Amino acid sequence: MYRSHNCGELTAQNINTEVSLSGWVQKSRDKGFIVWVDLRDRYGITQLVFDEERTSKELLEKAQNLGREFVIQVKGTVIERASKNPNIPTGEIEILVSELTVLNEALLPPFTIEDNTDGGEDIRMKYRYLDIRRNPVKESLIFRAKVTQAVRNYLSNDGFIEVETPYLIKSTPEGARDFVVPSRMNEGEFYALPQSPQTFKQLLMVGGMDKYFQIVKCFRDEDLRADRQPEFTQIDCEMAFVEQEDILNVFEGLTRHLLKEVNGVEIEKFPRMLYDDAMRLYGNDKPDIRFGMEFGELNEVAQHKEFGVFNNAELVVGIAVPGGNSYTRKEIDKLIDWVKRPQVGALGMVYSRCNDDGSFKSSVDKFYDQEDLAKWAEVTGAKPGDLVCVLSGDKNKVRAQLSALRMELAERLGLRDPKVFAPLWVIDFPLLELDEETGHYHAMHHPFTSPKPGQIELLDTNPGEVKANAYDLVLNGNEIGGGSIRIHDKATQAIMLKHLGFSEEEAKAQFGFLMDAFEYGAPPHGGLAFGLDRLVAILGGQETIRDFIAFPKNNSGRDVMIDAPAPIDNEQLKELNLKLDLQS
Repeated sequence: MYRSHNCGELTAQNINTEVSLSGWVQKSRDKGFIVWVDLRDRYGITQLVFDEERTSKELLEKAQNLGREFVIQVKGTVIERASKNPNIPTGEIEILVSELTVLNEALLPPFTIEDNTDGGEDIRMKYRYLDIRRNPVKESLIFRAKVTQAVRNYLSNDGFIEVETPYLIKSTPEGARDFVVPSRMNEGEFYALPQSPQTFKQLLMVGGMDKYFQIVKCFRDEDLRADRQPEFTQIDCEMAFVEQEDILNVFEGLTRHLLKEVNGVEIEKFPRMLYDDAMRLYGNDKPDIRFGMEFGELNEVAQHKEFGVFNNAELVVGIAVPGGNSYTRKEIDKLIDWVKRPQVGALGMVYSRCNDDGSFKSSVDKFYDQEDLAKWAEVTGAKPGDLVCVLSGDKNKVRAQLSALRMELAERLGLRDPKVFAPLWVIDFPLLELDEETGHYHAMHHPFTSPKPGQIELLDTNPGEVKANAYDLVLNGNEIGGGSIRIHDKATQAIMLKHLGFSEEEAKAQFGFLMDAFEYGAPPHGGLAFGLDRLVAILGGQETIRDFIAFPKNNSGRDVMIDAPAPIDNEQLKELNLKLDLQS
């Protein structure tokens, strides 16, 4: 038996007990006549003691030769610790070691296995198996397991059936690029890895499963950032004989359950906001409502003077920054430089100080008097002591720019407390989105999303105005889940695919199996998928997902630990009937 106890469970109640422990050497302190060793496993740290009065000379020398991260087993007696450590559960005791076995020696790690390590991200990714030994990563993975288990329990108790769907499927156009897999047995043909199990969960509804869920890997070959990975995990769900309200109620319940079970937080209200209102008030479809700073549209009160920048803009819009009048001119100039960065893309920023005496001082006093600036304050909700920041330009671009500024200011002002949770449903999305480069419409969600009842005729006359029976669940400014009521009849699906530019032949080739299934009695159905990685990160008080994934890829989509992706040899290429033609 390698261990009778783990390294996190022994207390004063175990004094005088003979025990066996195994783990890694966290660190040791050698005073010559006495050696203390911190032994670590997943559960905690226990201090070991070897001293010349109670330990044989051979055993003491063996302890003195232990290195960091050596894997060892010890046997000994639990004794009271002379210098107690109240910061750890085992801080009242230590083990007087009588036997020591080195199970495996270790090279000196390339970074310290500590909560606050000296290792940069690249080196920690290369040696991820060492990084996992650190408490922050270990606890993040344990936290993920706790969330996942809570999800399974909730959905299973609500009558959902967990069903696995295939990973080797056919490539279908769903927005992002597919990862493709060549088929050795079917020359010249390829599988694709699923971007989601979308069509399969719909087929399960046709099959009468009624309530399905799956915690499933999905794959998208797209450019990455901190909160994206080429392979990610969804909590994928679908229900039959439901309307939008049914789905919102079920997954409100799941989110409420997770917040209480995992975070000890009770949330009663899940407000709902129209997509159009989210864009108008916050500039994006996943607003963080933990704080205010709602947009105020200033066209009517700012475009009547001789200021051409505003007069020529499609939209003039501003926000009130609480206490922002305390900013120095230098701080405001830095803010202007921030919005002019390529990542934001604004050409500049106009501002107005709201003085404590009720007067105003702006960067455009030449064009606007006190009465004008008072209207700016009224529209943006600014109070004495605040700062009004104003951007202008193309409607869609300027909303995105001001949204970025709003989030940056909230971060600087400490308004984004990770321990405060503010869920929000965003509903009534557009069904279609116009690609300005090609002039063609594409599905904002996916081709199987149902239009709002009574709006399908608008597809012929005004496709941009058609609303989708779709909804997103937002938490703290992040989309954690999204879904829709699906199209469940062949005729409507054919109309939708036609408006997305598919010919009848293309529609049949890509989605014929689904449309055929609809002819055999498909029930009305809809669903929702949570992004598990992002959901876990936010519940864990973070917004980047990498530490909640055991073996993540870097921003180039590489696993630097195993060095993947990698070339394959010519024999494998020959078996797969592939020939490389790499363009320089």
